Amino acid sequence: MTSGTHRKRPVEAFSAAIREFIEKESAAGFLLAGATIAALIFSNTPLSGLYAGFLSTKASVSIGALAIDKPLVLWINDGLMAIFFFLIGLEVKREILEGELSSWESAALPVFAAIGGMAAPALIFLAVVSPDNEAMRGWAIPAATDIAFALGVLAVLGARVPAALKVFLLAVAIIDDLGAILIIALFYTADLSLIALVLALVGVGGLVGLNRSRVMARTPYLLLGVFIWVCVLKSGVHATLAGVVTALAIPLKGQDGTSPLKDLEHSLHPWIAFAILPVFAFANAGIDLRGLSVDAVIAPLPLGIALGLFVGKQIGVFGIAFVALKMGLAKRPASLSYWHLYGAACLTGIGFTMSLFIGSLAFTTEAAINEVRLGVLIGSLASGLLGYAILVRAKQTSIPEVTSEDKNLRTIQTVEVKAKVADTAAAV
Repeated sequence: MTSGTHRKRPVEAFSAAIREFIEKESAAGFLLAGATIAALIFSNTPLSGLYAGFLSTKASVSIGALAIDKPLVLWINDGLMAIFFFLIGLEVKREILEGELSSWESAALPVFAAIGGMAAPALIFLAVVSPDNEAMRGWAIPAATDIAFALGVLAVLGARVPAALKVFLLAVAIIDDLGAILIIALFYTADLSLIALVLALVGVGGLVGLNRSRVMARTPYLLLGVFIWVCVLKSGVHATLAGVVTALAIPLKGQDGTSPLKDLEHSLHPWIAFAILPVFAFANAGIDLRGLSVDAVIAPLPLGIALGLFVGKQIGVFGIAFVALKMGLAKRPASLSYWHLYGAACLTGIGFTMSLFIGSLAFTTEAAINEVRLGVLIGSLASGLLGYAILVRAKQTSIPEVTSEDKNLRTIQTVEVKAKVADTAAAV
């Protein structure tokens, strides 16, 4: 019995280590970075032909006259990313109904910051590429934030940053993702097929009916979600939006006290973080850096993206947040200094997943997509490094804001101390 117990211990220890790795937020960021590095290695070695051939391999699904025939890279971008957007939809609904976005007092600061963080990068991008009308299609690329990477940096810093900073960054990223969803729907839609669009709307009506009927089972929602995804894919609207629409119909609270929405969110999170996003990064981050020149880096498209992410996010997120605070339109949590807010603003410049995704919608030529990848990699890397350095400094220099409650408490404590001193003196 003893030997059997000893044989199990290494297995149990390995399982515990795996669980601990998955539970750490930094793990998702490390895995994304690993997938990115792998894509760069494949793209810059003799394996580049194998990499390109794998991603261009056609895969098809057909039922009667209905057929979906796409290369693997588009199955990833249209299919797997729809599941990612489904998770975003669940998070947005939960935050609006009972989270950080459920009241204006808590939502004001991240809302102002997110609006600035979408507007300023787009304006900087347009200023850089304005002579090139074709490149202007990518104006939304630097407006996005990769929350997995950004939270991964915060997780590496650990207890050195206040918990309120994670809440702020997460709220900004969720609002940012919501803005990206609207941008994709309005500006990156191809020629519409009215028949497919009407069928998609019929599916949406079915979701509304399920929600109104208080159906708690997840399977009917997911089946309708697949139907809507197929219809939206054929309609010309980007298929990932089907994930968001389906998520918004999932009930938050069941009659028995359970939460179908939270259960789905909890179940999907590890699959998204440790499978779908790394696969997306591997399929979209590959760029041939052989023969890279200074001229290629400072070309309008990659330069506009890099500056939009690195400079635009700082100006937009921190600048607008600072103005909102000074005008009394929002309230700064007591544990956050301006250094913390500035560091978080830098981290929002890590666009990566969402930026690459929007870039794949904006451009179709391999040359333009390579320029997008180059700009996203440079801007995201610079933003992550600066954000990390700023937040390390913020820990060393920040002084918590003294609230009126703190002042009153200190006054009471001072009076009590003086009274004790006086009593002691009288006794002597």
